Amino acid sequence: MHLGSLKVFCDVVRQRSFSQAALTNEITQSAASQIVSQLEKRIEVQLIDRSTRPLQITPLGQAFYEGCKALLEQYAELEASIRSAQTQLAGTVEVAAIYSVGLSDMGHYVERFQAEQPGVKVHVEYLHPDRVYERVLTGTADLGLVSFPRRTAKLDTWPWRDEDMVVVCSPRHPLAQNVAVPIAHLEGQKFVHFDRNLEIRKQVDRFLREHDVSVEVAAEFDNIENIKQAVGVGAGIALLPQPTLRREVRARTLVALPLYNCKLTRPLGIIHRRRQRLSAAARCFLDLLLQNGQGGNGDGKAAAHNHHPHKDGNHRGPKTGLSKRTVES
Repeated sequence: MHLGSLKVFCDVVRQRSFSQAALTNEITQSAASQIVSQLEKRIEVQLIDRSTRPLQITPLGQAFYEGCKALLEQYAELEASIRSAQTQLAGTVEVAAIYSVGLSDMGHYVERFQAEQPGVKVHVEYLHPDRVYERVLTGTADLGLVSFPRRTAKLDTWPWRDEDMVVVCSPRHPLAQNVAVPIAHLEGQKFVHFDRNLEIRKQVDRFLREHDVSVEVAAEFDNIENIKQAVGVGAGIALLPQPTLRREVRARTLVALPLYNCKLTRPLGIIHRRRQRLSAAARCFLDLLLQNGQGGNGDGKAAAHNHHPHKDGNHRGPKTGLSKRTVES
């Protein structure tokens, strides 16, 4: 069985698409489909359910995928160690991240890592929070970047950084003249909110209730980019993480104002499926993220953690501090 065939199969599973896997491997869609069919014929097991869109992996296909992925990672590391007197990392690190982590933030980390480890590719996919968890739990992503990470028996989690939530409005809004905004000044304001099924919505609503503030929900969205666009055209104000507003604040299309005399923060965390072996490349990229996790508003301080992220595969890492109200998006 050729290692290239196993790689094509793993790419089909990760991307849930024969056509995308074909592009990744520079072959035709028909060839990718035939490779998977030949694997299924060889081991006499259906690996992919082709009747759904996107494609779904069967339970036995999931087990086969995990074994193939580990085998490919081990081979890449072995090949690199043979080629060089000093072992070089090799392979691909698959990262699933929520949209609001930001292309610029992750692009900085990826560029730095790949400059240090030229034999490693880092692939980052931006997804809805539920899809991030799905990718990590199915093993199609090595690491996930989420806010307010859920703590379950199936996941290891590490705190990464905390982000202050700020009041966001159009430059033409009356609040834009303030230096900071007392929470009471949000009373009765038209508000561009997150969808009700997101944790951030529940946490922001709880924060407003605790301060006896009622807002008029004018629109709801499931991602920060749409909220920013709605605020920019004057649909209302919002509460958003400050780092997600850098571009708009520089361009003066939005105004970001700190809350006065109260605080609301959003924690970002890194998740990994418990008891799934991390490749050496993935462990190294995780170390880079943890060592450079920014505290608060991005002051460049390393995220606090008092454990080694891969010394004990069953270790969850310290809990994110919740002394301040924390939220997810």
